[in-house]
Amino acid sequence: MLNRHARALFTRIFTPPARFLLDRGVTADAVTIIGTLGVVLGALLLFPVGELFWGTVAITLFIFSDVLDGVMARLAGSSGRWGSFLDSTLDRVQDAAVFLGLMLWFFGPGEMAPAGTAAAACLILGQLVSYARAKAESLGFDANTGIAERAERLVVTLVFAGLTGLGLDPWILTVVLALLAVASAVTVGQRMVTVYRQARGRKPEGRAAQWGHE
Repeated sequence: MLNRHARALFTRIFTPPARFLLDRGVTADAVTIIGTLGVVLGALLLFPVGELFWGTVAITLFIFSDVLDGVMARLAGSSGRWGSFLDSTLDRVQDAAVFLGLMLWFFGPGEMAPAGTAAAACLILGQLVSYARAKAESLGFDANTGIAERAERLVVTLVFAGLTGLGLDPWILTVVLALLAVASAVTVGQRMVTVYRQARGRKPEGRAAQWGHE
C-alpha cells in the first residue's frame, strides 16, 4: 500500500491534470473505467503475443488512472461509497487481466508452464487477499494488514515483466511470481489471524455473522 508520503507526492503530481479534466466535464468514474479498459487491453493484447515490455508500458500508463480518479473525486467533492465500490471492483478486473495475460503467454507461445502456473497462483491468491479484507470490513473488522498488498504485487510484477521483455531471463520472472504467490498466501493468513483475534473479543451477532454466510 502506498504510504502517506507517496500518496501526498502523487496527489501533487496529478492535481493539475485532474483539474484540467474536471474543467472539461470528465468525471472520476469515466477515468476509472477508461483506465481499466486500457489496462485490460494492454495486458490481454500485448502480453499473450510476447510483447512484455510494451505491454508493461501500456499498463503502467493506464494504471495511474487509479490515482488520478481519486484526486478528481476529492476535488469535485464526489468521493463516496459508489466511487469506492466502482474503483475497488475494477481494481480486481485490472489485476486479473495482468496475470491472465502472462498466463496466456507462458502457457501458449512462451512454453513455460512453471511460469504460467506461478502467474495463475498470483491471480487466485491476489483475489483472495482482496476478498479477505473486503469480507472482514463488511463484518466490521479491520484486515488492512499483510506483506503483499495490491500496490506491491503490481509494481513487482510489472517491473520484472518489463525487464523480461527487454531480455531478462524468463526464469527470473518465474521465481518472482512464485515468491509473490507465497507472499500473497502469507498475507491471506495474516488477515485471517488478525480477524480471528478481533472476533475473539466480540460477542456473536447471529448465525450469519458467526459463519460468514452470504
